[in-house]
Amino acid sequence: GKAELDDPKFKDVLTLYAIKTLDNGQAELEGDHIASAGQDYDERGRVAIKMNMDKVGSNIWAKMTTRNVGKPLAIVLDNFVYSAPNVNDPITTGNSQISGSYSIKEAKDLSEILESGKLPAPAKIVQEQQVGPTLGKESIKGGMLSFGIAFVVIFGLMLLYYNTGGWVANIALILNLLFTIGVLSALGFTLTAPGIAGLVLTIGMAVDTNVIIFERIKEELTRGKSYSVAVADGYRRSLAPVLDAHVTTLLTAIILASFGLGPVLGFATTQIIGILLSLFCGILVSRLITDIYTNKNRHFEYFTGISRRIFKHASFKFIEYRKYAYVLSAVILVLGIASIYNGFDEGVEFAGGRSYTIKFDKPVNADEIRNELKTTFGEAPVVKTVDTRNQVNITTSYKINEKGANIDSLVEKMLYTGLQSHLPAGTSFNSFETQYKQSSQTVLPSISDDLKTGAQKATVFAMIVICLYIFIRFRDWRYSLGTIVALLHDVFVTLIVFSFLRKVVPFPLEIDQHFIAAVLTVIGFSMNDTVIVYDRIREDSRLMTGADNASIINRAINETLSRTIMTSLT
Repeated sequence: GKAELDDPKFKDVLTLYAIKTLDNGQAELEGDHIASAGQDYDERGRVAIKMNMDKVGSNIWAKMTTRNVGKPLAIVLDNFVYSAPNVNDPITTGNSQISGSYSIKEAKDLSEILESGKLPAPAKIVQEQQVGPTLGKESIKGGMLSFGIAFVVIFGLMLLYYNTGGWVANIALILNLLFTIGVLSALGFTLTAPGIAGLVLTIGMAVDTNVIIFERIKEELTRGKSYSVAVADGYRRSLAPVLDAHVTTLLTAIILASFGLGPVLGFATTQIIGILLSLFCGILVSRLITDIYTNKNRHFEYFTGISRRIFKHASFKFIEYRKYAYVLSAVILVLGIASIYNGFDEGVEFAGGRSYTIKFDKPVNADEIRNELKTTFGEAPVVKTVDTRNQVNITTSYKINEKGANIDSLVEKMLYTGLQSHLPAGTSFNSFETQYKQSSQTVLPSISDDLKTGAQKATVFAMIVICLYIFIRFRDWRYSLGTIVALLHDVFVTLIVFSFLRKVVPFPLEIDQHFIAAVLTVIGFSMNDTVIVYDRIREDSRLMTGADNASIINRAINETLSRTIMTSLT
């Protein structure tokens, strides 16, 4: 009875209901006839749930409640009874109230269940990924190692190139990372390998802000301005290009987060937080540190013996040599199209199927494994060496369209059988799963098609959004046209490199969600440098009244050459 169920000893006990349904097993009244539901209070002030039916539902509900006065009616979702209130009186208006010993949270939860309506189908796993503890630790270790190396290299580069001014950038960088990790922790995000990759990218973005500012300060100092005036003008005149660069990168990150799933979403989220915090730390924190130092009648040095000489009198005639660049790009694109025609290696996310990472005790030959598994599966899987010669990635579409609770287990057992010759004698299936299988991933064809469509939309949408931003920001269609050409060029070159090197490098180069994330990141960072040059062209156009376009563009590119190279390096 209810008294027993209220006893703490029975908190984990479920009540079993025998439910009367229609002859076809369906409920007499489905949830799609519920117009609205919400938490309410009854006439005694107790927590209740109010529920309103549509016209069809009201008629069915009237018949049901009339027949079942004094009896319970079950509220069921996915074969689970969430509540079974008794009918006190016939309800003919379609407006009902469910009362009882509900808390406010329970009432709200039940209201949401009622409003969710009839689900078209039961939940079904269409994508699953498992990572063993060994591979997980190795991924985290590799990610942290790359994070540490990136941090040390950037930290040293800023000091080497910007002297004591580099300390300002490094302090802002440290604060940026601490704030980013703090925000991720406060929001309850789990640190994953893609998340660490996002942090590594954040390191580069964090110092880019200071690179743009410091290069402008150096220009102002070179023109003979005093330190305080040069710093003030440097921060003021750098604000527009800094904002433009971050907005374009932020837009691609938001689009990536909108279309991405799982690991890619974690990468994009970390990137978005890092971009926003890099603006705060790079502009406000850096300026605060500089002002505090200046108020003590001291100032930072922004030149070193190396940086003072590099690009000091840069006067390259880029426009005059543009035809050579056109020819070089054309040759690369033509050769690249031939390479792209041969296709790409699609990852399991886009091709659909099952993917397994297996680590053996000794080096193995990928071709031998492929031939042996072809006999087992009746079709040749894709087998590639990963990281070391004793670790391979195996992708197969065997039985991917078949349904059944034991299909995954059946395929794994067949994989185990096909790899017997490469496993120590006496290795059991359980040992194979726990010791040798490092990770596995299953993607049904339906979700792989959705992922490919989403990736295509994300890439095209990112280009359109950035071009619109450039048009709005610079109010000239020629800037947008140049942006489109530059973005298409960068994306095609990236595709060409992947297509050409996929048969050369000793590790898999696959088109998957991570690749799309990389392409969108390339788009964002490509625009980072582009908007800086565009901003300088617009500034020089006002100063060089009457000068031809070639002279203005050459001067703008030469003046921003140092920051372009530094932002690319970082």
